[in-house]
Amino acid sequence: MPLNIKDLAVAADGFGPGERIPDRHAADHGNAAPGIEITGVPAGTAELALILHDPDAPLPQGFTHWVVYGIDPAAPAVPASGSAVREGPNSLGDKAYTGPQPPPGHGTHHYYFWVYALDTPVVGEPSREEFLSAYGDRVIEQNRLVGTYSA
Repeated sequence: MPLNIKDLAVAADGFGPGERIPDRHAADHGNAAPGIEITGVPAGTAELALILHDPDAPLPQGFTHWVVYGIDPAAPAVPASGSAVREGPNSLGDKAYTGPQPPPGHGTHHYYFWVYALDTPVVGEPSREEFLSAYGDRVIEQNRLVGTYSA
């Protein structure tokens, strides 16, 4: 899936591109999901999806921390859990946000907050891998915000 960026932008409260994610968002310091704002949503977007992924995790496919579907393109912010959005399973199998928590001594990890503008709604609550396989050709535009975290 090629990176298709025109106007779609992703921002988080408390940190910017390449900056350290605040401790309050880390798994062992409160585990509070950051507020995510999405701007520049392209015309024809039926739904937005967000996937938070750590490719630096010492696992073959990295570690997926958060999977969110059903984000309204007319009000493009990721609302709190329990709202109209649906959460897919993260790498722990939980349908919830799990904050950064790199293994001790593993150095700085990069956390990619990927946002996808889709031309069709996502059916169900697929995992990251299932979503990318099933909806890769339905992406109108995508972009990401990358934050960092170390223990």
